[in-house]
Amino acid sequence: MLDRRYILAALATTALAAIAPTPLFAAASIKPDDASALLVIDVQNCFLPGGSLAVKEGEQVVPVINKMAKAFSNVVMTQDWHTPGHVSFASVHSGKKPFETVDLPYGKQVLWPDHCVQGTDGAALSKDLAIPHAEIVIRKGFHKDVDSYSAFLEADGKTSTGLAGYLKARKIKRVFVAGLATDFCVAWTALDARKAGFEVYVVEDACRGIDNQGSLAKAWADMAKAGVKRIQSADIAASA
Repeated sequence: MLDRRYILAALATTALAAIAPTPLFAAASIKPDDASALLVIDVQNCFLPGGSLAVKEGEQVVPVINKMAKAFSNVVMTQDWHTPGHVSFASVHSGKKPFETVDLPYGKQVLWPDHCVQGTDGAALSKDLAIPHAEIVIRKGFHKDVDSYSAFLEADGKTSTGLAGYLKARKIKRVFVAGLATDFCVAWTALDARKAGFEVYVVEDACRGIDNQGSLAKAWADMAKAGVKRIQSADIAASA
């Protein structure tokens, strides 16, 4: 007859195994194919050290993105491309400071320092990005009276950038999102990609967040609820 202590120990081990968290993906388990695209979001000088809206540790995403991009045959890059005096700039709202909010016709708008103004060095992509095979750059936020975090839709939720149509014409079915900042342009891009019908992965170590009043935690929660998968760059198989 089996020892009672042995049975209890076995049951306990089984129970622990059942509740222990397991990684969503084993290392290097995802192999990008011709139906996959990497979206590199807003890796621009204004969001890097010394920029007017620098994201903490933003420069650290560049080598990760450069390495990861080699595994993708399809790469899209985006740029914030604001007019001077853009509605999202705190400087155009009397008495308002950066990171305060205002109500605009399309909803609540976070106000920012002037950043990524068309044609300025701050709006330029980082010179350290090395993705020569990137196929297209989507510029967003160039309408003066509406912001555009997402690479797919402006903040009014209806004005399209054309990215969804481009990807579908290329028969892309899943997108991997990286860049700046996690809780704004990356998250909005990921959420709109899901709404457009794509399978979506956000590469956590290839992003950095601003985290304004809990915005980072909220962004991850919203993305998880929408079915966005949260992965690391090591989960993506390197190119041959």
